[in-house]
Amino acid sequence: MGISGRQKVMRKQAVVISGGCGLIGKAIAEEIYKKGYITIVTDLANKNSEEAFQNLQNTLKAQGYESLRDLEFLEMNITSQDSIKNCIEYIKNKYECINAFINASYPRGKNYGKRLEEVSYEDFCETVNLHLGGFFLSSKLFAEFFKQQGYGNVINFSSIYGVIAPRFEIYEGTEMTMPIEYAAIKSAIIHITKYMAKYYKGYNIRFNCISPGGIIQAQSEVFLSNYKKYCLNKGMLEAKDVVGAVIFLLSEESKFINGQNLIVDDGFTL
Repeated sequence: MGISGRQKVMRKQAVVISGGCGLIGKAIAEEIYKKGYITIVTDLANKNSEEAFQNLQNTLKAQGYESLRDLEFLEMNITSQDSIKNCIEYIKNKYECINAFINASYPRGKNYGKRLEEVSYEDFCETVNLHLGGFFLSSKLFAEFFKQQGYGNVINFSSIYGVIAPRFEIYEGTEMTMPIEYAAIKSAIIHITKYMAKYYKGYNIRFNCISPGGIIQAQSEVFLSNYKKYCLNKGMLEAKDVVGAVIFLLSEESKFINGQNLIVDDGFTL
């Protein structure tokens, strides 16, 4: 028998996650579904997304959630106005409302990840256009829908490197670096969040941001050790460690928190 005790009070609340098949997005989708939210996972339609969504379904079924009727995948490109509008229209027609939009996408240009000396103007602009431009466009279009609806909640994802300057020393002895595009984008996302919170004053729409610390994803032991020196307890986080902040910002307990940036980093930025 499947689990039947999902929170009925939350049953009607529909939450859209962009980048929902990514590392953080999938962790969010799993947990908010278990909390009783209608969970609409959006991402680019490709083999990786298909496999990630199937893994999400299998994970939930293994935990006793059988029907998964409130879990859905939709193709959405955050850099395409038509794609976003089509998703909003579909969700509105099917579920009658959209309660929240979580912007967890992580689009990158084809040459992303190079050291500063190797980053061309074209490479810089490509990633900024995709990532920051996509966050701007999707936040704006969902905000306009929320304005017409009369309420809404936008949660953007930034990073610790939107808050502080890079700690380049943690990359010593590795092939990794901290791309300048990432720092520019993530700091701008925090300010876009504050901008929109004030711009939509009086429309019952909340805009907040979450800035996670580094997330474990097959990094080298050298990097993990270097990184942990700046943390207080755990060091690099798992994707699930960020989800509590999302649940809080979706809840009524945070209804008067607006225009803020919540840092979840085990003290890395101290």
